[in-house]
Amino acid sequence: MCGILGTNFLSSNFSKSLDHLNNRGPDFKSSIKIANKEFGHTRLSIIDLDEEANQPMIFDDILIVFNGEIYNFQELKIEESLECKTESDTEILIRLYQKYKEKFLNKLNGMFSFCLYDIKQDQYFCARDRYGKKPFFYYHKNGKFIFSSSINSIIKILEKTPSLNKVALSQYMQYFVALGENTFYNDIQALESSTYFILKGEELKKKKFYKINTYKRIKDEKSALEGIEDLLFKSVKSRLIGDVEVGSLLSGGIDSSLISALYSNISGKKINTFSVGYDEYKNYCELDYAKITADHINSNHNPIVIGKSDFFEYFEDTLSALEEPHADSAAIPLNILTNKIHKSGIKTVLSGEGSDELFLGYDNYSKFLSYYEFEKTLSSGQNEFLNSIISALQNNTKESEYLRRIVKKQTLYNSFGEVYSDIQKKKLFKKVPTFKSEKPKKDPVDWMSYIDLKIWLGEALLSKVDRISMRNSLEVRTPFLDFNLVDYVFSIQSDIKIGDTNKYLLKKIAAKYIPESIINRTKKGFNSPFNEWIHEEYKDSILTTILKVNRETNLFNEEYLKQIYSLSKNRKFKQHLWSIFVFSKWYHKTYL
Repeated sequence: MCGILGTNFLSSNFSKSLDHLNNRGPDFKSSIKIANKEFGHTRLSIIDLDEEANQPMIFDDILIVFNGEIYNFQELKIEESLECKTESDTEILIRLYQKYKEKFLNKLNGMFSFCLYDIKQDQYFCARDRYGKKPFFYYHKNGKFIFSSSINSIIKILEKTPSLNKVALSQYMQYFVALGENTFYNDIQALESSTYFILKGEELKKKKFYKINTYKRIKDEKSALEGIEDLLFKSVKSRLIGDVEVGSLLSGGIDSSLISALYSNISGKKINTFSVGYDEYKNYCELDYAKITADHINSNHNPIVIGKSDFFEYFEDTLSALEEPHADSAAIPLNILTNKIHKSGIKTVLSGEGSDELFLGYDNYSKFLSYYEFEKTLSSGQNEFLNSIISALQNNTKESEYLRRIVKKQTLYNSFGEVYSDIQKKKLFKKVPTFKSEKPKKDPVDWMSYIDLKIWLGEALLSKVDRISMRNSLEVRTPFLDFNLVDYVFSIQSDIKIGDTNKYLLKKIAAKYIPESIINRTKKGFNSPFNEWIHEEYKDSILTTILKVNRETNLFNEEYLKQIYSLSKNRKFKQHLWSIFVFSKWYHKTYL
């Protein structure tokens, strides 16, 4: 896991900008100039700890700066008959590029963002992994090209702060984060997941390289269970590669418990597990459940208990690590947890992200399926069903009305509607016949799962996990997001996936490996008493900060800001207050 940086011009601030990436790669730092271009890299050494694997790496007039892990690099070396001079996964990317040019990305199993510069062709080839695990930001304007793992590194080179991107703000007000190519800064873009671009001269061409395969080939439960279990084992095993110790996050829920149990089973050793909980507001604390699993798998368990003082000790640091407004309050306890793990000497951990989206773990899935008659909808038309989902997602709570009314003189970004249109336009699903002579259909269960995979997981959760874990020089690996497993689960007939409970298929498998009390407990999510604590700590200064920023920007309706603040004191609309407060603190620090 690393930090990458590059420019197509020489900047006196390049070194300082690279220093900003030290947390992403504390083990080695280097940069290189080629004509009027410069490339930098900070390294967190996990695979091939020798100096030969340091970056920027150059072979045969091809340079690469790479952030991530390629889990199948050893297999690719054999299968593709690649002649490599190092034992690193980085060199594999250069050798595959030499063999296939840009058409090798779907051969990779891993998480990655990289820039490969072909010196002879004077051409940049940049790519980001399928689900957006690793970040890639860039600026391309007026002949200048800058790319980095960090937004702030780009700003340091620009020597000025770009203006606020109001589209990103509008997206954030509904979905916690900016979506797609947007960042909160005009002209600084995010390369979207499963996308690459080629830049030659002033011409930048983008293309998607991966589409989820929804061909429904698995029609019976027994085959589905066998396939999922086999692929999960392979996924966990492949994520144990490297030359450093691997730990496991253990929240006490089914996802992290199963991953930890499979890791323990595969390794045959006493693994290290880590959990976080609270010394007050115990309704948010899951340490007792984490201990049940830890005892069951006999792990070397490390529970971390935090209180209000810890929360605020890490509060400002967390906002800085996120670089732009991100309204998932779980980022703060995650920052504390990953900092403690880093101090223990562990560089990489397994985590359970992706399970809810793949195996229908959220309560809303069952709600939507109960609202709409599944079989009847399939026969009466997909578009009507999808429109009803979109309508339900946007209108199923009173809270959404407040978000609609809070933004002043501006139409809120209609994300689910636009995502649906975007999916249709870009054909993000492969159009393949579902069965022999049937016409292609879009499965509504797949659509719900995909939307969460793209937005909630791909944009919100994974960005939070990467930015916070790398703040603490810790790599997080997510076995549920192995693309082989993702494609396989989407290929299972939906009535089998639905079953009679959420995560029906996963619970069947988990019953072999973890206690029943973990499998059947109510899902809680990674929560914290953030609302209670900010009111205790900041009191009315919360509203003062929000109103001060709003009087400068004139973005929001002040009446609703005050109303949401008042309601949040009674634990209502607390997420809405948090979102506005985080934005206001960011804006005040950035522009005022």
